[in-house]
Amino acid sequence: MITDDPAVVRVELDRSSPVPLYHQLATAIEHAIESGQLVPGRRLENEIALAQRLRVSRPTARRALQELVDQGMLVRKRGVGTQVAPVRVRRKVDLSSLHDDLQRSGRHPSTTVLEYSVAPGRAEVTEALELAPDADVVTIRRIRLADGEPLALMTNHLALEIAPSYEELGESGLYHALRRRGVEIHMAHQQIGARIATAAEARLLAEKPKVALLTMERTAYDAAGRAIEHGQHVYLASRYSFATTLFAS
Repeated sequence: MITDDPAVVRVELDRSSPVPLYHQLATAIEHAIESGQLVPGRRLENEIALAQRLRVSRPTARRALQELVDQGMLVRKRGVGTQVAPVRVRRKVDLSSLHDDLQRSGRHPSTTVLEYSVAPGRAEVTEALELAPDADVVTIRRIRLADGEPLALMTNHLALEIAPSYEELGESGLYHALRRRGVEIHMAHQQIGARIATAAEARLLAEKPKVALLTMERTAYDAAGRAIEHGQHVYLASRYSFATTLFAS
């Protein structure tokens, strides 16, 4: 049960550590969110109360909270204060489908199919899929929802002979539907970026105009190197992020 009283997060600051105090504080709050101690919608202490309780400066407390706001873990609401943001999907930058990622993270995925059409493909699509110019291409446009809330808009293009049916895509993810047809994705080239939503995108995602989006463009291939699908996806930045692990060479 969420009360009206602000949450008080237990924080142990190491003032002898080279790690800045604001980052230690932000990390402690992040851990409380990740562990479920702070649930979505829970209101936190304001920066004044936080600074006084932990004996840090107001700029330190403000910077800690702002760091988590920038990461999409906290939101500031006028007249309410700072709250834990809605659950955010963190997705590793690997070869997987959003449907499968949501299931693995304990979320309930569902899909609204906005478009399922067959027409000669645009030049950039047929080139990406390594098809003859003007070859017929299946274009699929969907809204992916997590626990009933819109999360992403996805557009995918596939060759007609391997495309799943409209009914299959309403029941499962694209890659799962392809696997049932004996088509296995082996590798992909993808590019990740960010931009502001168009008015139409914001409306479909039930968000305010010019909301921040993460973008991904991907072309996926099977083990033989055959291009299987080419897609452009956009995700709500407040509810979604990509994660990757880097190694020194």
